[in-house]
Parts: sequence; structure tokens; C-alpha cells
Amino acid sequence: MRLAGAALNQTPIDWQNNLRNICEAIQLAQDADVELLCLPELCLTGYGCEDLFLHDWLSETALLHLQQVRQCCTDPNMVVCVGLPVRLNGQTYNTACVIRNQEILGFAAKQFMANDGVHYEPRFFTSWRPGTTATFTFNGEEYTIGDLVFEHQGVRFGFEICEDAWRPASDRPAGRLKPRGVQLIVNPSASHFAMSKTDVRYQLVLKASRDYQVTYLYANLLGNEAGRITYDGEILIARNGQLITRNQLLSFKDVDLEFADVDFAVEPPVAADITPLPTPDEYRELNQALSLALFDYLRKARSKGFVLSLSGGADSCMCAVGVAELVRLGVLELGAEAFMRKVGTFTEDEIRFAVEYAQLPGAPLVGPESASDTGGRSQAVSHSAMQTTGSEKMTLNQQLTRRLLTCAYQGTVNSSDDTYLSAKDVADNIGAVFFSWDIDQEVKGYTGKIEHALGRELSWKTDDLTLQNIQARVRAPSIWMLANVLNCLLITTSNRSEAAVGYCTMDGDTAGSISPIAGVDKAFVKQWLVWAEAELGYYGLHRVNNLAPTAELRPLEDKQTDERDLMPYPLLNRIERLAFYERLSPQQVLTQLEGELNADIDPELLKTYVKRFYSLWSRNQWKRERYAPSFHLDDYNLDPRSWLRFPILSGGFAAELGAL
Repeated sequence: MRLAGAALNQTPIDWQNNLRNICEAIQLAQDADVELLCLPELCLTGYGCEDLFLHDWLSETALLHLQQVRQCCTDPNMVVCVGLPVRLNGQTYNTACVIRNQEILGFAAKQFMANDGVHYEPRFFTSWRPGTTATFTFNGEEYTIGDLVFEHQGVRFGFEICEDAWRPASDRPAGRLKPRGVQLIVNPSASHFAMSKTDVRYQLVLKASRDYQVTYLYANLLGNEAGRITYDGEILIARNGQLITRNQLLSFKDVDLEFADVDFAVEPPVAADITPLPTPDEYRELNQALSLALFDYLRKARSKGFVLSLSGGADSCMCAVGVAELVRLGVLELGAEAFMRKVGTFTEDEIRFAVEYAQLPGAPLVGPESASDTGGRSQAVSHSAMQTTGSEKMTLNQQLTRRLLTCAYQGTVNSSDDTYLSAKDVADNIGAVFFSWDIDQEVKGYTGKIEHALGRELSWKTDDLTLQNIQARVRAPSIWMLANVLNCLLITTSNRSEAAVGYCTMDGDTAGSISPIAGVDKAFVKQWLVWAEAELGYYGLHRVNNLAPTAELRPLEDKQTDERDLMPYPLLNRIERLAFYERLSPQQVLTQLEGELNADIDPELLKTYVKRFYSLWSRNQWKRERYAPSFHLDDYNLDPRSWLRFPILSGGFAAELGAL
């Protein structure tokens, strides 16, 4: 039997897009003589519909659109498995509908709901009781739903739907399917991306195929579906512990189909050991996921591009390179014309120019080659056209980046030449539009108003945080205005380490539409930039990679750095992980760190750092509640909407810290 999985880039309740992708996958499978096609979990509605799953009309609309999917299933030799919700008697079930030759054979229902990390499925769905079935009627037709086994061309198959496969062996459906004569287990999934997670998923699928001596077909969603969560589009086919096929992950395509032939008449030996995957390159993984997440967010938000307050620091530089990589990787996979059409913001003239430019002898398509230096700290470049002055010296990718990314350096008397030159180097290197202005007058204006109202001068000795915050906050209105004028998404650049301790200014450096790296810790950001300079060739990162992270909000002679204000970032990240990923108490965290660090740090200083972390964490939950939407890229994050909930008001660990 020729088996296929299709990864689909869907969007919640975007019926036209979702149906188009589903029907395209079915047509591709039919053209390839596929006999069983697995589409991802809830691909008809989209997985991220959230509380809409509790609405009767959503399930009814999905069932209506399912009739259109039926019309696409015209091959009598092919079975199609498509995911959608079914709502019965006030309860919603997560199902996979099995269709053959335009006939619905039944709805297999998910038995276990994911309720950890980014998933809150029990809020929306009811678990189906194993071993039971029911019937329901829709538009005059009666259907069977529940714990079902199907047969196609003499092969019996059943389902594990995503979370079903992650349960212990004593619970998961596979153990009950095998005694029912099942030879093939089909798994439609919506399994979120996290760095190195593909290795866990690979082991899960191959071990299941070995332990239950079955063929296992797995198909995942693809892309940034609903804003925060990205799916890698993984397709796996395994048999008796041996991998048959696996696709390339994180594609920029809407539909990615992978198929393989399995001879069910011949039983191969069961693998004694699972062949491990090569160790994932987390820098490359994150690069691909971040780029795809930005690409999908841009086009699904129907925005014209991005605006970024480029400070010259590590976080803003990573965001800028992320947009450049969105362009490079998208053009590399799709080609310039298809990429530009899919983004949806380029004019026909711009597309024609790009296609003609790409055909010029020696016109490079990929790589961060240098743009011409247009010079000057106060330069202002037209945003509207790709045919800018000096464009003949730019790569096509730089010109596309120029069209999608506008940056501004907003300096004060406390800003250094190092950070300005760092910002300019990066902008020139990737081809982004680059503006520069200072905000000293605005800062003086607000400071003067408050001094007049209070009847005293503000000073660094008495008003340190206030004088820092006003600089960050004054930057927001102008960069927001630029984003509004250009109809672009404003990127905010906070990272996870800053979010943990509130090292940011609300309505200042946190202002923005989207916070792409808020799930990535600062130490990883710094390491990633070094990798991007060395491996991707972004030489414009050289200056930032030699700077100590600093907010540059105090006078230059103070030599402010982030780690002087807080603690070493690697230690901050370790405390954070022990506290909220490992879920240890403050005393347990301190004890664990004392064992790990031994004599590498003064015990009293370590205790000070632990107390500082918990105190800052507790008082800054309100900031984390107000962050712009962020991407889930690591194995956990601090976003209360997609991972970690914490009370805004609390005792602040006072008793626990007092006992240290």
C-alpha cells in the first residue's frame, strides 16, 4: 500500500485557505497513486480556534465544509483521513474523519487531551471513552463516531491522535488496537515546535512501530498557525522500529506531501534498537522556525512589513537578522516570484523587477552580501521602491529585506557610538531601511514637566529608575508612528531572561505588535548571533558580538551593563529553569545551585542572586501579562497565555526567601 502524510499550513476558521490546502494535498496524493493519506489534526478548522470549539456553529460549519472535502475524494482506491471537531450534546470531540470514494466511513475520536505546556485541550474537548462508539445524524445522514477500526484493501488500521501517542503504554490506544488486528496506526497531529523536540517525536513513532509491530504513519501541522505556536510539519512513516521515510521540516510551502510504499504481505524483522537521529543543530532549528513564524505572521496579519527600533544590542540585532533570514530561506525554497506573491505585499512591478533582476548575470539570490554604504548617521532612505540608489550593488535578498524591514536607531546623550555603529552595520549588511534620530528633546520635555509639577529637579541619585524609564518610554511614540504610517508590524525585542525579572520598560522597549524572541533566553541569543556571523556570513554582527549587553539608559561614565544590574545571564537562566520548569522551591533551587557551582561563586553572593531573582519575578508578573504575542521556540516559555501562569498579586515568596 502506498501511504502518505501531508503537512498543511492552516489558519483558524480560514475556510477558503484550509479547504484549498486540503484539496491540493488530496489531488497531489491522487496524482501519486497514494492509497491512504493522513492529514493533520483539526486541519479543517485549524487547531488554534480555542474557545470557538465550544460554539455549536463551528462544528456545524466544519461538517458542512467536510462535504466539499468529500467531493475531492474521487479515487476509489484511496482513503483520506481529515481532522475536524464534532460537537454532540454540548460536548466537543476531536476527530479524524475517514473518507473513501466520497463516502464517509466514520469518525475516530481522540481519547486523551493534552493539558500541559502550551496545550489546554480539556477546556475545549471531551475525551472519548475507549472501546465505545455512537452514532449521530447530520443533514439526513447517519455517521459512526468513537473508538473505530477501519479496513482498506485488506489492511486494518486505527488511530492515535497526537496526545494519544504520548501516554504511557498502559493507557495509549495502540495497545488496544493491536489485539483488534490492526496492522497500521495513523496519527494526525498538531505537535508544537520546540528545539530538539523532533528527536523525541522520532523516537516515539519508531518505538511504537517496534513495540506494537505495526506500520506507523504520522503527519503534523505546519507553520505559524494562530500567532504563538509554530508547527514543524513533520511526516514520519516507520515499520517494526525501522524508519521508512521522513521529510524536511519547517517548509515555507502550504502543502508538503511525503509518501512511501509498504508491503503488508511481507513481515520484516523487528528492529532490536532504534537508529538515533543526528544531534539537532539548535541554532539552525531556531533560525528556520523563527523565520517561518515571522513569515506566516506577516502574511496572515496582512501587514506590509516590519518596523524595528534597532538599538544595536543583541536582541534587536537578532530580530533584524530574523527578518533577513525570512527572506533568504523563503526565496531559497519557493523562488523569488512565488515568495513575493505569497507574502502578498509586493506590487506586480516589484515582482517583475525582482524576476528580471534575478536573471541578470552574476545577480546573487542568497547570502548576506553587503549593500552599498549610503553613509551618514542621519540618513533617510525611501521605503517605497526596490529600485533605490545603489540597488545595483545589492543582492536581491537585500532588496526584498529592504522592502519588508525598516529600522530606526533612537539615540540619547547616554547612547554610545558603539551601539549606533552596531545598528548601522547590521542594517547595511541585511539591506534594511535605516533611520537615525535622537530623542533628547522629548526626554527633556517630559522631565521638565514633572520637575515643574513637583517643584524640584530630578536626579540620578534620587530618581534613577524614573530617568532610565522615560528614555525607553519616549522611544515608543515615534517608532509606533512610523509603523502606523507604513502599515507595518512593530517588533518588540524583549527576551525571556528580561521577561523573567521585568528588566524592561512597559510602554517603552516592550511596545510592539509582536515579540518574536520573548521565549528565548539572553545567553542563547548571544550564542545564536555568534553562530549567525560565522555560519550564515552576517559579518555585520561582528560589532554587536563584541559588545557587553547594556540598556544604555544611565550616563556613559556609569558603564551600565545588564549583568551588573541583574546577575550573570547563564545563572539567571539556570535559576529560572529550576524554579519554573523543574518546579523547585527557593530553598531547593539554592541547594541545587550550591551543588552545581561548588566553590565557583561566593555562597552569600549566590544567595543574594536567588533572592533577587524571586523578588523581581514576583513583582513583574503584570509585565509578562502585557507582553506582545511571542513565539514558542524553546521547550518552555514564560507567556501566561501559552505556558506559565502566575498570580499578578502574591506574597512574593517572602516566607520562603526569609528562610534562606
